[in-house]
Amino acid sequence: MLRKIFAVIGGIVVANLIIFLVEAIDHLLYPMPKGVTYENVEAFREYVQNLPMEAKMIVIFGYAFAAFSAGFVSTRIAKDRRPYYAIFCGAVLLSLIILNFSMLPTPIWMWIFGLAAPFLVFPGYKMALTKSTV
Repeated sequence: MLRKIFAVIGGIVVANLIIFLVEAIDHLLYPMPKGVTYENVEAFREYVQNLPMEAKMIVIFGYAFAAFSAGFVSTRIAKDRRPYYAIFCGAVLLSLIILNFSMLPTPIWMWIFGLAAPFLVFPGYKMALTKSTV
């Protein structure tokens, strides 16, 4: 039972680390202007709204890669052929993406790809099954 709990925690931690790293790279490539901070909500919202499409695509890539990785890691840790752990990780990611997009000005295409990204836990789950001896 403890292994299954750690499987979900591991998947979520890996996903969050990936999202953090990808968004950090995104902020290095597209830095915030002077005077814009996370605390200054209106200025940050304007910064996000004016980001180029490439910067927003990097965020979507991060979500997709994080979901795939969460499915893979949670399945490998669980050593169980059931998809429950990957599904739970995908549900957590989906809820966090919805929360993030609802707080920031996000175009429709980002909503579409962002809401689809968590479903990549399933290919991650499948790949973990083919690469392991569970």
